[in-house]
Amino acid sequence: MVHATASLRLISNTSLLHQQLHHFSPLNLTRPFSTITHINNNDDDNTLLDSFDCLLQQCTRLHHLKQLHARIIVSSFSSTSAFLLARVVSVYARFGRVFDAQNVFETAPDDCLSSSLLWNSVLRATVSTGCYQNALKLYVEMRQREVLADGFTFPLVVRACKFTGGFSLCKIVHNHVLQVGLQDNVHVANELIGMYSRLGRMDQSYKVFDKMPVRNFISWNTMVSGYALNYDCDSAIEVFRRMEFEGLEPNLVTWTSLLSSFARCGQLEETLELFGMMRMRGIGVAAEALAVVLSVCADLVGFKKGRVIHGYVIKGGFENYLFVKNALVCVYGKHGDVKEAHDLFSAMEDKNIVSWNTLITSYAEAGLCDEALAVFWQLEKLDGDSMEWPNVISWSAVIGAFASKGLGEESLYLFRRMQHAKVMANAVTVASVLSVCAELAALNLGREIHSHAIRASMKNNILVENGLLNMYMKCGCLEEGRLVFEGINNKDLISWNSKITGYGMNGLGENALATFEQMIGSGFRPDWVTFVAVLSACSHAGLVDEGRELFNRMVREFRIEPRMEHYACMVDLLGRAGLLQEASSIVKNMPMEPNVCVWGALLNSCRMHKNTDVAEQTASELFSLTTEKEMETETTGSYMLLSNIYAASGRWEDSARVRISAKTKGLKKVAGQSWIEVKKKVHMFSSGNGLQLNLKEVYGILEELTSQIMKSEDCVLENDIV
Repeated sequence: MVHATASLRLISNTSLLHQQLHHFSPLNLTRPFSTITHINNNDDDNTLLDSFDCLLQQCTRLHHLKQLHARIIVSSFSSTSAFLLARVVSVYARFGRVFDAQNVFETAPDDCLSSSLLWNSVLRATVSTGCYQNALKLYVEMRQREVLADGFTFPLVVRACKFTGGFSLCKIVHNHVLQVGLQDNVHVANELIGMYSRLGRMDQSYKVFDKMPVRNFISWNTMVSGYALNYDCDSAIEVFRRMEFEGLEPNLVTWTSLLSSFARCGQLEETLELFGMMRMRGIGVAAEALAVVLSVCADLVGFKKGRVIHGYVIKGGFENYLFVKNALVCVYGKHGDVKEAHDLFSAMEDKNIVSWNTLITSYAEAGLCDEALAVFWQLEKLDGDSMEWPNVISWSAVIGAFASKGLGEESLYLFRRMQHAKVMANAVTVASVLSVCAELAALNLGREIHSHAIRASMKNNILVENGLLNMYMKCGCLEEGRLVFEGINNKDLISWNSKITGYGMNGLGENALATFEQMIGSGFRPDWVTFVAVLSACSHAGLVDEGRELFNRMVREFRIEPRMEHYACMVDLLGRAGLLQEASSIVKNMPMEPNVCVWGALLNSCRMHKNTDVAEQTASELFSLTTEKEMETETTGSYMLLSNIYAASGRWEDSARVRISAKTKGLKKVAGQSWIEVKKKVHMFSSGNGLQLNLKEVYGILEELTSQIMKSEDCVLENDIV
């Protein structure tokens, strides 16, 4: 009688369930409701529980899930079965409904919350959506309720720690693992390896790895990728060889991680050799491995290998992988073949923001600012349905392109547009804008950027710090520059070079020399740029003996072969001091052919000391240069210099002859340009330009300054012919 009653109740329940779900799409249930025999009370509940579980796993639509959830609540299983609630949570998470999943968990009765099943399910849902802080809060609550974590809990908690926790928090969770004795669980150990790798603590990763009694492919691959992440290719290859020694054949993931390791360390040729070895062993090539190798080809000087890898992409049918296509655009773009890069980009059916940014950057690095900007505007004008909009990388690329070409006004205009678009600048953007501020001496804007860097917590970014230092020093704010320099915790060679250059530009040669010695005392080895900066400082300050000694030390002590720039500095140093014969001797004995900068420095010294004899000899050498580009840029100013030298000596006919010669050759003197900042806007003007719109107040200030200079008793005017 009991059995009959139970059977009737089960038939009633299952019939009702079928009625509720009659409009579901067919589900291939492995346990049909209609054929149930020989059941008791426990069989009744277990069978219905299995049916619910089966339906939940096969659920493909959200409204079906909600109907099932409602039926589970009506059947009272939601108050007794932690297993079924855990399944509901996981299915809601599969549909991306994390809020609903959390709501199921939060409304669960205390009896269900005593089981780790439900906790693991909600932890998995939370971690899978990147809500790592919430996952850690759940873990804390779980421990407070004294629910014992298991081998499914800890991989999730450790993964959350990997992305949010500091080293101390990670050690605490690791200690919890040890307390419950799960350190030998392969899944937990693998997550611990990955956690420490992300923190840069490969020593801890190796300890966990070395103590594992059983390792799987994930264990080995996580170690290799961990060393790759931390730029340690030597240790990566060591683990790779140990893997082979222990009889485990590295798989495709292992090889890809190893390739990534060498690529990250800048060992480009070695990366390609590994790729060749991988193919020789018959390891199938994956799209990820090709993307790594293409990134290497982008940085190689030669382009031949990049085309070979492109062949692999076509041959292997990897052209439809978007990240591979993006890598190809990058390769062609970095090698200056912007047409091929544009063609590849145009052939993409689906583009993401990386695709757009890669093409913009390709044009920018090729110096094609207008083309880069045209692609940028095209991206900005995409349909509202598109998810792709210019991001900080897009803006930084075009801003940096104009800045590197010396087009400061355009660069600053774009930066203002970026601010109006409410796109937060990153360190690269800020550094580019600071370089423009330094070149234009736009101090107020530079200070504004400094404030932005502090608000955006970029103050300790070395790229930004060096940009601020350079800006303040070039704007003549030496004390502010010094304070920025002192505040840099991890100074690099660029920091020291910027400070030396700043002192030199402002005529403080002694300070530049003192900074140079301080740099060496701090353990930094100067490079060729350092010596250009310090020799130039000596030149501007007239420190002849010190300059000679530095030049000798560069060769003798630091084994740096002098470049054209160093010779130009020495010629300028000796020439300014009136030692024209010694300067001429240096030019004649140079191991390379002097360029227009060297000859120009000597000619300028002749002008300063009104030495027409050396000037004529220098000019004849300078004018013999036949490179058309040099003739049109540098040599034009040299003609003017020689003309002024003749004029200063009263040789008016010779002065006129030189000018006529320059005019006959079609050379035109580029007008000198100046910049002034008024009301946070930088204005450029040059001699002979008509008054432009909004520049009246600029010229008014200049006239007032000129008036004050003329009234000064110390004013001396030099009547050079322009």
